[in-house]
Amino acid sequence: MDRQHIGSAQPARLRVEARAVDGDAELLVPVGELDHHTAELLRAPLDAAIDAGRVRLVVDCEGLGFCDSTGLNVLLGARLRAEAAGGEVHLVAMRPAVARVFRITGAEAVFTVHDTLATALPGSG
Repeated sequence: MDRQHIGSAQPARLRVEARAVDGDAELLVPVGELDHHTAELLRAPLDAAIDAGRVRLVVDCEGLGFCDSTGLNVLLGARLRAEAAGGEVHLVAMRPAVARVFRITGAEAVFTVHDTLATALPGSG
C-alpha cells in the first residue's frame, strides 16, 4: 500500500481543470475516474466556483471514464448550491458508461445535458 495516498485521492486517477469562461460561468473538465477516492478533486473546484459567484457550471465529461454514486452526489450537490444562487449545472459529452449511471438513477432529468461544448457555452467558440 502506498502510504502517501492514505486518506487522499490518488492524483493520477482524476485530474480536473477549471477556468472561468464568462461573467458567471465556470468550465470544469474532469479527466479520469470520479469515485469515492477522487470526488473531492471535483468537489473543491465546484465549490470554489460557486463561492466566487460563478453559478453557471459547465462540466465537460468527455474525458470522464467512470462515475460512481459518490461522484454523482458531488454533481447533485453542486447543482443544489448553484440553483440556490440562481444558477445551474450543465453536463457535456457524457460517455456511455457515465451516461448510464445518470440514466439508471434518474439524475439525467435534473441536469441540462449537451452533446457538445459549443451548445453548453454559446458564444464561447
